[in-house]
Amino acid sequence: MTTPKKIEVTDVVLRDAHQSLIATRLRTEDMLPICEKLDKVGYWSLEVWGGATFDACVRFLKEDPWERLRQLRKALPNTRLQMLLRGQNLLGYRHYADDVVEAFVQKSADNGIDVFRIFDALNDVRNLETAMKAVKKAGKHAQGTICYTTSPVHTPEAFVKQAHDMVAMGADSIAIKDMAGLLTPYATYDLVAALKAEIQVPVVLHSHSTAGLAPLCQLKAVEAGVDRIDTAISSFSSGTSHPATESQVAALKGTPYDTELDLELLSEVADYFREVRKKYHQFESEFTREDVSVQVNQVPGGMMSNLANQLKEQNALDRIREVFTEIPLVRKDLGYPPLVTPTSQIVGTQAVYNVLAGQRYKTITNEVKRYLQGGYGQAPAPVNADLQKKAIGNGELIEGRPADLLQPELNKLRDDIGALATSEEDVLTFAMFPDLGREYLQQRADGSLKPEELLPPDAAGKGKATTTQATEFVIDVHGEKYEIAVTGVGALDGGRRKVYLSMDGMPEEVVFEPLNEFVAEGPGARRARATEPGHVTTAMPGNVVDVLVAVGDSVKAGQAVMVTEAMKMETEVNSNIAGTVKAVHVGKGDRVTPGEVLIEIV
Repeated sequence: MTTPKKIEVTDVVLRDAHQSLIATRLRTEDMLPICEKLDKVGYWSLEVWGGATFDACVRFLKEDPWERLRQLRKALPNTRLQMLLRGQNLLGYRHYADDVVEAFVQKSADNGIDVFRIFDALNDVRNLETAMKAVKKAGKHAQGTICYTTSPVHTPEAFVKQAHDMVAMGADSIAIKDMAGLLTPYATYDLVAALKAEIQVPVVLHSHSTAGLAPLCQLKAVEAGVDRIDTAISSFSSGTSHPATESQVAALKGTPYDTELDLELLSEVADYFREVRKKYHQFESEFTREDVSVQVNQVPGGMMSNLANQLKEQNALDRIREVFTEIPLVRKDLGYPPLVTPTSQIVGTQAVYNVLAGQRYKTITNEVKRYLQGGYGQAPAPVNADLQKKAIGNGELIEGRPADLLQPELNKLRDDIGALATSEEDVLTFAMFPDLGREYLQQRADGSLKPEELLPPDAAGKGKATTTQATEFVIDVHGEKYEIAVTGVGALDGGRRKVYLSMDGMPEEVVFEPLNEFVAEGPGARRARATEPGHVTTAMPGNVVDVLVAVGDSVKAGQAVMVTEAMKMETEVNSNIAGTVKAVHVGKGDRVTPGEVLIEIV
């Protein structure tokens, strides 16, 4: 046991806690009113940015993530602000050229970030180098991160070596990131003790409560000499989130490890967030509760809540247990990558495809193909050779740092987005998510930004177990076209079903009776069912990213004819037969579902 010392605390309520429990939906308007009290607590830092918050701001909340950061910086003048940065991936889902990484880090620092927690999903330190140097150049705190996981190749010795490598790069501290809650108390003690014996910089423990063990892990880490722990205020704690801040403060109070944080003030903060959380009831999920089975299925908290939410939108939530069973199998095939963004999405989405298709690797996502080629870095262990051959054929493997193959791209990004970007921050938003970013910036220019709807609680004060995902139709009635979004369906009663529609933004209750057929067109239109070998369909609901063929084109069996996106991952859709394209029934941006005829080949 090491010499006792005051334990520092980072609270993650403004980032990881709501990412883990309510699919990253907390809005800036619900953060700012409590900032004055948060700023008085005396935290070592507050995690406020990065991770999936950038994506959620642009995709769902229609907020400028940079403006959120600026507002938080102004509202929290006395507290370090911290972000999670995915190394060469930044906040997106691919590797960026070094000039983009350098610009993004500098702008993040300029807008208010003090501490950068930098990680690589594969623990490939080559992918941390550019970001680490950029943080040091900006004069900010660079925190090198170990993504903790368990496998035959992930040993304490390997993690200590990684920590040495990151300190040599300039890391000011080392974080153990236990995103899936896989740590056990005594494994935590051994790892922290090994790190403290070998390195001179502070060690931080970030562990999710998914298995119910994280509070115990933190106490053993304290005994082993850890310098700092990550917690979440109690109203956004536990389950797939983190140990409760107040509980850990109380546990250490009056000991040599006393955090010196004010429990009464923390209780006021907790009361505020308890009320705020009620607004987001529609994003709550039964799969964010504590469940020791994470020690088997290895699914991180943020991944679990988002996976459940996405499956719910695709009417496949009943199969989530099958997906959890499939995830460790896919992970083994890919050489045991830690499950953290983007590898959690890569593994999770492939597992969903395998389950919903009823056949393993019938469809392989583009990201899995890129991963198996070495496009994300060095896999921790050898990958499944048969799967690699199926995915990339005789394609060349990438042996070096993937970003070394990328040409500078910042100027091209500036040219591509043009006048829609009114600042360098806008260019970087576009860089993170090209299609989504362009759409956001265009809507901002048009004055048409509209965040997703927050559903009101029902009469009992509880949230409705529904989703805000609407099915959109254009209905033609006697030559007049009506745009309608179906947002909910009532029970069938005497052959009549109540359908709740949103027309001009106002919810209306309408009863459809089986009298006359209506004509639907557009993204939500019903297409013919695929019945022939030449009918191209998709394995999962999603959106069309690109159509690769046109009517009259000749195609080969197995040729990619379109690209779809589901759960933020792109997948090529292939032709089953050789022939000629007879018809194309979809275009870029269209919503598609399995079983529909999207392209006809004869």
